[in-house]
Amino acid sequence: MSTEKYHVRVTKDHLVFSAAHFITFNGDICENLHGHNWRVAIEVSGSLDENSYVFDFIALRDAAQQLVKSLDHRVLLPTQHPAIQVSADSEEVTARFGTRRWVFPREDCVLLAIPNTTAELIARWVALQLRDVLRVRSGQNLESMRVEIEENFGQSATCEIDMA
Repeated sequence: MSTEKYHVRVTKDHLVFSAAHFITFNGDICENLHGHNWRVAIEVSGSLDENSYVFDFIALRDAAQQLVKSLDHRVLLPTQHPAIQVSADSEEVTARFGTRRWVFPREDCVLLAIPNTTAELIARWVALQLRDVLRVRSGQNLESMRVEIEENFGQSATCEIDMA
C-alpha cells in the first residue's frame, strides 16, 4: 500500500494585502495601530485525484486571491478579545481597549472572529475560510492545509489544519 502524500503550494506577488491592526500582549499592553503588507502562502496536501492532481494550482490561487482581496486596505479587528470591545453599525466601527478608543468607517474594517489579530490567528482565520471553499471544489482527497502569513520580510506565522 502506498504511503505517498503530495503537496501543492501557491504564493504569488499578488497574494498580498495591506492592512492595519494592533495586538495586545501581557494582559494589559496594547500596540499602536500600525500596518503591514501581509504576504500569503497556501499549501494543501493529500492524495492524487483521477487527474493526478492534489488540487489545481489555478483554483487554489483564485480562492486565496478572493480572500486576500477582502482583507486588502482594511483595518483588522478581533471580535473575540476579552478586553477589546468592538461595536459596529452600518456607518462606523468603534473599538475600545481600556481608555483607548478608535472609530473607523464601517467599509474600512474587517471584523475577525478571533481573540487577537496576531499573524498566527490571522493565518488560522484564513485557513478556516479557505477550508470551506476548497471542500466544495475538491473531492475527498485533501488531508490538510497550511497557511503562512508573512507580516514583514522574514517574519511569518503558519497554521496547519485538517481538511476533515
